[in-house]
Amino acid sequence: MPENTPRARRLGLAAALALAVAAACVTVTAMNNQPTRTRATAPATPPDNGPGLLSFASPSPSPASTKPPATVGDPDPSPPPPSPTHPKRTPAKSPAPSPRSPRPTEPRTSVRSLNHPDRYWHVSDGLVKLDPVTSPPARRAATFTRVKGLADARCYSFATADGSYLRHRDFLLRAEPADGSPLFRQDATFCPRPASSAGAVMLESVNYPGRFLRHRNFQLRLDPYQNTGLYRADSAFLLVDGLA
Repeated sequence: MPENTPRARRLGLAAALALAVAAACVTVTAMNNQPTRTRATAPATPPDNGPGLLSFASPSPSPASTKPPATVGDPDPSPPPPSPTHPKRTPAKSPAPSPRSPRPTEPRTSVRSLNHPDRYWHVSDGLVKLDPVTSPPARRAATFTRVKGLADARCYSFATADGSYLRHRDFLLRAEPADGSPLFRQDATFCPRPASSAGAVMLESVNYPGRFLRHRNFQLRLDPYQNTGLYRADSAFLLVDGLA
């Protein structure tokens, strides 16, 4: 019988511990040799998409999810914005012409006699006479503005510097302010006809066809046509640049 000493007790405890460790190793080895059993897990609860129910958990987006690149042949999922359209330019409209003022602005004209080349139509005391013009006032009184005929645009009307017009009344040519009447417009309209001399014209009344302006005793008047050399010479005039 071994002696019951402290040394003997320590050896006994060491032996018991070694046996316990050996038993534990055997147990672990046995357990590792057993077939692995799959741990039973609770089945996943299927999502309830029924009406009136709310889902309190939604899958968080994957951080790696990005827009897939477009492949050849696939339509571009994000087409570029349309290029800005520029407004169509329209030509600027031309301003409407202002109504013609009573006082014409066409170039000035003087009327010279063909058979008295030193004499011109000249307004004196309201009547038109055939006078020589030498002074500046006489030149101004012998200068007119030739415009389209007041009664016929194919013909002529003659305006004075103060805005009056030459018209026949009682078959005498005179200067009077326009009164706007049809009769005045007709009396102030004369149509050019070829004269016997090149460059000269005869002026026929628009409302008295067959009557032409002619000078007689150096007074301008409206006379019926006469097939004479004197009449043709007295009724032939040259339209020249204004003297004033």
